[in-house]
Amino acid sequence: MDWKTILKAQQVDFIARLESGDLLHCDKEGKHSELTVISGERLKQLRKFCWRMADKFKQSSDVEIIFLNNMKGKLAEEVVKTRLGELVSKVDYEQRNGGDGKVDFTLTSDSSIGIQVKARSGNFDQIQWPIYPKEIEKNSVLVCILIRDKVSEAEPEYNLILAGFLPTDIITVASGKASVRIDELFYAGGLHSYLDSLTASEADEYIKLAKECFNKKDYESAITNCNQALELNPNNADAYNCRGVSRSKLGDNQGAIDDYTQAINIEPNFVKSYNNRGYVRYSLGDNQDAIDDYTQAIKIDPNNADAYVDRGNARHNLGEYHAAIDDYTQAIKIDPNNVDAYNLRGIVRYELGDKRGAIDDYNQVIKIDPNNADAYVDRGNARHNLGEYHAAIDDYTQAIKIDPNNVDAYNLRGIVRYELGDKRGAIDDYNQVIKIDPNNADAYVDRGNARHNLGEYHAAIDDYTQAIKIDPNNADAYVGRGNFRYNLGEYHAAIDDYTQALNINPNYANAYYNRGLARYNLGEYHAAIKDYTQAIKIDPNYANAYYNRGLAYSALILISKQLNGLFHKRLAISNFKTAASLYKKAGEETSYQDTMNQIQKMKNT
Repeated sequence: MDWKTILKAQQVDFIARLESGDLLHCDKEGKHSELTVISGERLKQLRKFCWRMADKFKQSSDVEIIFLNNMKGKLAEEVVKTRLGELVSKVDYEQRNGGDGKVDFTLTSDSSIGIQVKARSGNFDQIQWPIYPKEIEKNSVLVCILIRDKVSEAEPEYNLILAGFLPTDIITVASGKASVRIDELFYAGGLHSYLDSLTASEADEYIKLAKECFNKKDYESAITNCNQALELNPNNADAYNCRGVSRSKLGDNQGAIDDYTQAINIEPNFVKSYNNRGYVRYSLGDNQDAIDDYTQAIKIDPNNADAYVDRGNARHNLGEYHAAIDDYTQAIKIDPNNVDAYNLRGIVRYELGDKRGAIDDYNQVIKIDPNNADAYVDRGNARHNLGEYHAAIDDYTQAIKIDPNNVDAYNLRGIVRYELGDKRGAIDDYNQVIKIDPNNADAYVDRGNARHNLGEYHAAIDDYTQAIKIDPNNADAYVGRGNFRYNLGEYHAAIDDYTQALNINPNYANAYYNRGLARYNLGEYHAAIKDYTQAIKIDPNYANAYYNRGLAYSALILISKQLNGLFHKRLAISNFKTAASLYKKAGEETSYQDTMNQIQKMKNT
């Protein structure tokens, strides 16, 4: 059933109620009402205006007749103005009388769309509303008002009836004019929507163009088209949402939030705008407000899997890991093939130490999407963490087959190969990383470590130096070069590198430890002890730091007076005992036995 049939049926009901006097009445401006009552100050102002106009044009006709005709017209216009509110703009009455007088109102969003208002008084079943060809040409809609009261100077109140409307393109002209009866009109309750529809189709075309521009990444043009749509229809939520997405892409986050908010104000159940506003807030670090938006989206659409995934991400950022897992799980229940939900749940499980659970999730990602290189990388990381080195290598290798330029896969495979003692294989992987990404400072550091381990010292120092050129704040590169210099016996140069690393990262325990070793070899035992102590403060389980601090205290015994010698002996034994306990706990039997020998040696001294 089309809208015309519906409004015609409603008009039949309206006419029946008009006859019985049972009309709908609403005083609120901008809302539909069959009956509009005009009285008091508003009526007084209308009369004053109509007398002024009658006096102005009295030469052409009797003043009272001009007044009464003006009054009928103004009363009718007041009904339209009251019922349609900001949707329409009135054509200036005085200018109209100086012009052709064929248009009473235009749409606020499009002044080319005219509205002609006609008023008639008398019995509704006897009167007709006339309209002429020029009026039909200049207007899109005829609105008919029925005045049941006698129009006069003394009438204290007018009860005006919005009789109906008719699109001018379906009005038939005969003998130079057309006349319509009340039963030929459409029910006025559909007037607002009909007027909206006149601009909606054009606005929709602009929105369509905006989306095409967006897909081409021409975000500026997308915004321009959205602006055009909003000029035609300021209440188009889709246009605000589309403009918000484009603004977000251009980095105008606040503008995007404002647009999404406006879309929601117009259409409170606009799920996309809640999702989109939540994403912008999430990207700005406003996780709690993002959660509020995603929660609202879920409230409106409980089967919105994406909203659960996005809320899970925000909760993850806030450290609410189990709540995040719950959201990802719910997304999976709604959409069992949701790759993002499985992948993200796997990441959170990995962070919580549930490596097996993480692997299960990555398995599911790979089952759904066998060409998902990132899932192989993530599963490789979990397997690596579980000590399943060869399985991890297999995963990284598969990721490389899928994506031959996957830097992470090469880099991580290189790390595992290095740990397995395959330094040449590791170097091959780091070479590939550098080939793909020549400015990857970490790859130079890692390759330098492998070359250093193979005794290729000059090649190693070249790698560390290159890493520093790329990233002057790469603490690992300074430590790596410091280690190389240390092995060459260049202790002062090594200390300089370790110190530079600590300037970059004051919490680098290994840099303190290595600087302590260099200072120990220079006989700077007190300085070495300070460095070992700092390393232990950062990492209380640093067994090697306790062991070497014990050695430094042992060295002080030989150069101390007797009283200080006993004190240093006790400190040395205490450090060796702590180191031994940590070595034993870690299963490092050789280091444990060596430390126990040191303790016995101290006791025998």
